[in-house]
Amino acid sequence: MKVKTSITLSNEVMETIDQYIGEYRSRSEFLEIAARKYIAQLIRKEAERRDLEIINLNADSLNAEAMDVLTYQLPI
Repeated sequence: MKVKTSITLSNEVMETIDQYIGEYRSRSEFLEIAARKYIAQLIRKEAERRDLEIINLNADSLNAEAMDVLTYQLPI
């Protein structure tokens, strides 16, 4: 379901949208796709932030495990 809304954009943004609108059926479609892509980017960044937080919380044990594995390598 689509919801009709009203937004205010600068002339510069509108001109840029019009410049790149090519394959899109309308400004609305262009803006919806742009918003969806931006939202997906925000979701990825949030997941990366959570992953990094988990890695940092476990850094000491992960580093200790890596050092242990290195002791099994044969000298060259």
